[in-house]
Amino acid sequence: MDANGILNVSAKDTSSGNSRNITITNDKGRLSNEEIERMLREAEKYKEEDNKQRERVTARNQLEGYVFSVKQALEDAGNKLSDQDKSNVRSQCDSTLQWLDNNVLAEKQEYDHKLQELQKFCSPIMTKIHQQKQPSGGSGPTVEEVD
Repeated sequence: MDANGILNVSAKDTSSGNSRNITITNDKGRLSNEEIERMLREAEKYKEEDNKQRERVTARNQLEGYVFSVKQALEDAGNKLSDQDKSNVRSQCDSTLQWLDNNVLAEKQEYDHKLQELQKFCSPIMTKIHQQKQPSGGSGPTVEEVD
């Protein structure tokens, strides 16, 4: 291709022996190099914005997912938690869901902070759910018996 955007090409049909010269030109309506560069810069800019949006949505989903997993753990806890503990955690979860409804345009850092606050509040109570009570009084074999 020359500097004017013109490309000369020869084509030959080997079965018939016919040949032709074809000229390809950079007609109007095509993008200039400057336009292509501008589009590439814009694509890179939007890529960064898309990544930020994706991170924001992921952080929101993590917070919401944590709330629902805690609420499910409360339902499955049975008598491992007092009614007061259940009520406190349920209230905190409902408050967080309300906050989510009122802050649909929050930034990633805000969602992360809210998740950390909720985890800090719920962690001691969730630990109670997952603790296993050790049997008292030698109902199982001793270490010496196993060896």
